[in-house]
Amino acid sequence: MRFRGGTVASALVLIAAAIFIFLPVVLLVQFSFQDGLVPVPPFKGFSLRWYEKALENRRLTEALWNSALVALLSSLLATILGFLAAYGLARRRTRWNRLAELTLMAPITVSYLIIGMGLLMTFTMAGIQKSLLAVGIGHVVINLPLAFAICYAQLGAHQVAYERAAEDLGAGPWQTLLLVTVPIMAPSLGAAFALSATLSWDEFVIAFLLSRFDVTLPVVIWSMLRSGLSPELNAVGTLVFAVSVAALLAAELLIFRRQRGG
Repeated sequence: MRFRGGTVASALVLIAAAIFIFLPVVLLVQFSFQDGLVPVPPFKGFSLRWYEKALENRRLTEALWNSALVALLSSLLATILGFLAAYGLARRRTRWNRLAELTLMAPITVSYLIIGMGLLMTFTMAGIQKSLLAVGIGHVVINLPLAFAICYAQLGAHQVAYERAAEDLGAGPWQTLLLVTVPIMAPSLGAAFALSATLSWDEFVIAFLLSRFDVTLPVVIWSMLRSGLSPELNAVGTLVFAVSVAALLAAELLIFRRQRGG
């Protein structure tokens, strides 16, 4: 009886937590289809007009493409740099490895606000203007530790045998890396890229501090929120949420494939 009571209580807590987490998202999605002018109850009927209006809004569409561009390029660069750093530390063991690992993972422990302010001061001193390029560099800084951690965790000793076999057959270091290690690491690289792209797509603080005229979608959404809620904002939020979920599902599938293959 105690066991069953504890199980029921645990289930109720889990259900309550799930409702607390997902109810705002459900309401966001529901009222993005609101036929009325205000995204509040009661629900006045199903309509796609707010999605049409959002996609016809030039400011929103430009910000959407800016977000996509920054997310894709910064995540690609963060994944490449994270993989190369992980490969170097995994294959070349020195007494400085632990220090290098801590240095690479340090940005995870720092607030995005602090990172953004530090980058803003650094770019100002270097003469780099606020732009999408500055935002992209900032997103590489915050996503590099994540990509490094995912790749480093998957660079196991079992891959060394394949790499040595390739070297014994005459492959050079870069051939071994590109033709042997990278294909083996493809699921992990894909997962690192997808998770980095998701974080970059949703990121606001660094994008707000380092952009001026060309801004990303979260910055535009924030500026629109200052004038009040609308079903159009709900529609934009739903689209952002859908892209994030799609990227996370892709990462989960890649990780699952890697685990099955291992």
